[in-house]
Amino acid sequence: MSLNPVELHIISDSSGDTAQRVVLAVEAQFPGLPFEEIRHPRVETVDDLQLAVSRAKGRPAVVVYTLVRPELREAMRVLCRRAKLSYCDLLGHPIDAVARISGKAAQMQPGAKAPLDSAYFKRMAAIEFAVKFDDGLGGGLHDADIVLVGVSRTSKTPLSMYLGYMGYKTANVPIVRVVEPPEDLFRIEPTKIVGLTIDPQRLAEIRQVRARHIGATRRSYADMAEIFEELEHAAGIHRRLGCPVLDVTDASVEETSHRILRLVERRRAEVRGS
Repeated sequence: MSLNPVELHIISDSSGDTAQRVVLAVEAQFPGLPFEEIRHPRVETVDDLQLAVSRAKGRPAVVVYTLVRPELREAMRVLCRRAKLSYCDLLGHPIDAVARISGKAAQMQPGAKAPLDSAYFKRMAAIEFAVKFDDGLGGGLHDADIVLVGVSRTSKTPLSMYLGYMGYKTANVPIVRVVEPPEDLFRIEPTKIVGLTIDPQRLAEIRQVRARHIGATRRSYADMAEIFEELEHAAGIHRRLGCPVLDVTDASVEETSHRILRLVERRRAEVRGS
């Protein structure tokens, strides 16, 4: 059966190579799913962004962008939301965060080359870690900085990749009703575990689209009764772990990633202070 490819629109005010590396890591996690990469390099105006969004609108598309100028990042966010497109801002939040902490303004120069320093190699190692230990593969829970736990299609992989890009080694564990979670999950430092949940109706919609793309015949994957049972089972696992739970319904990867980091850092600080 021929599958419709997922379009990955890579938008950048430079070459787009940074986003390309992240996209390749994401594609590696879906070996049976066809992708079509559509690059929009050297965008300079809001009109350029509008043109790129118009090409993705109404398509099975994800917009991934690296834009340095704040006005373009904001315009991109607004345009994607209006077009109801999934989007991921790979540079905006890190740039803003460093500026706030350092008290210095970023040079806002598109195409500026990152130095090959310890931070760069830490980020690359974290991305490799996220790929290696995605979806419960290969263990790695003890070595992870963050462990995400949730049912299928709660954004575990995109969040792991984004957090990896931010320099945090992130593993994720899928919750499946017929499979007991790995024992190590209940033995690791609990402060680094974050549960993920989602609105049942939204999950059903996502899974229906996913099922059509992969030609799935298992109706229970997107069946509402099955989904309610899965989410209830996941809630039970989250209670056993004693972990905080974030609702990812309609939340962007960037927003959820920062909420995860705040939760993990706060819990660690509470442990250190106790």
